[in-house]
Amino acid sequence: MKRTKYKYFIIILFGLILVSCTSNSQEVNNKDNVGITLPPGFHISIYADNLPGARSMTLSPSGVLFVGTRGEGKVYAIVDTNKDFKADKIYTLAENLSMPNGVAFKNGALFVAEVSRILRFDDIENKLINPPTPVVVYNKYPEDFHHGWKFIRFGPDGKLYVPVGAPCNICLSEDKIYTTITRMDIDGSNFEIFASGIRNSVGFDWNPLTNVLWFTDNGRDMLGDNIPPDELNRAPVKGLHFGYPFFYGNGIPDPEFGNGKDPSNFVPPAQELGPHVASLGMRFYTGNMFPAEYKNQIFIAEHGSWNRSEKIGYRITIVNLQNNKAVSYQPFATGWLKGNTVSGRPVDLQIMPDGSMLVSDDYTGVIYRITYKGK
Repeated sequence: MKRTKYKYFIIILFGLILVSCTSNSQEVNNKDNVGITLPPGFHISIYADNLPGARSMTLSPSGVLFVGTRGEGKVYAIVDTNKDFKADKIYTLAENLSMPNGVAFKNGALFVAEVSRILRFDDIENKLINPPTPVVVYNKYPEDFHHGWKFIRFGPDGKLYVPVGAPCNICLSEDKIYTTITRMDIDGSNFEIFASGIRNSVGFDWNPLTNVLWFTDNGRDMLGDNIPPDELNRAPVKGLHFGYPFFYGNGIPDPEFGNGKDPSNFVPPAQELGPHVASLGMRFYTGNMFPAEYKNQIFIAEHGSWNRSEKIGYRITIVNLQNNKAVSYQPFATGWLKGNTVSGRPVDLQIMPDGSMLVSDDYTGVIYRITYKGK
C-alpha cells in the first residue's frame, strides 16, 4: 500500500513538472536588499526576476508590464495579480524574434520592434496564455544588426517613433534612413524622418509640460576614455540635425568627419552626459510618490561602458531642469558598479501609476522597483 501511494506521488509530481516546463508562464521569485545606494528616504526592491535579457518596458492601462529583450529574442508580459506591487506571473509572449528590444502599447495592442520591422499583437491583454500571430505593421527598416535594436514609443501626436542607429561605430551613409528618429501613423502609413544626426538613441520621452521630445544618444567609440560624451538632446520641431558623425557634445569635431564643418549648423546637446556611460532609457518623472523636487525631472538609465579602461555608468542619473533647460546632472542610484566589478546594467525606466519607478536590468534579468517612503 505504501509503495502504491509513493508511486502515485511520483506520477503526480512528474506531471506538475511537465506542465510547468511546457507553459508559457512562470512564477516569480521576489527578493529585496539588493545593495543599491539611493538618496535618503528611497528604497529599492525586486519587482520581478528570472527575466533573461530584460530591456525596454511599456505598461498597459490594466497594469500588464511588457518587456522586450535583445539577443534572447523574447518578449515577456508580467502581471501583478494581487496588486501588492510585486510581480506574480511571467508570460513569454514570443520567441525567436530578431532583437525585439522595443515595446509600446496602444489601443489594446502590443507593438514590438524587431531589427527591420514593427509587429503588432492585437488584444494581447486577453491573450497572454495563447498570444495571437502578430500583424506586420511596417517592414522596410534596414537589416543591419549593428545598432539595429530599437526603442519605440507613441508620442503625444499618436504617432509611433522609431530610431534607426548608425550601421557602424563611425561612418557617413548615403542612405538617409540611418542615424535618425523616424515616425509613422499607428497603421504604418505616413512614414517620415523626424530628426537626424543621431548615432544611436535607445531611449526618449516627451516633456509632460511642453510635449517636446527629449532623447539620449550614445557617442562613438575608439577616441579614448574621456571623449566623446554621451548626450541628452531636445527636439522641439521636426527636421533638426544633431551632429553625428561631424560633431559630438558641445562642438567636439570628429577627427575624420568634422574637418571643415561649422558646428553652428547642428543642434548641441541639452546636456553632456558621461563619456561612454551608454545612456539608454530615460523618463520624465510624472508620478506623485517622490518628493516635489523630482516632479517633471529626467531620470536616465546608464547601461555602462564596455571598452573604457576604467568602467563608468552602471547607474541611474538625474538631469534637473529649470525653465526647460538642463541645469545639473548627477547620480541618483548607484551600486551596480563597485570598483571594476559589475553586478547589474540598467536599461530602461517605467513610471508606475502609484508613482514608483521600475528599472530593467538585462545583466541579471531583473526588474527593480524604486519607492519613496520618507526620511
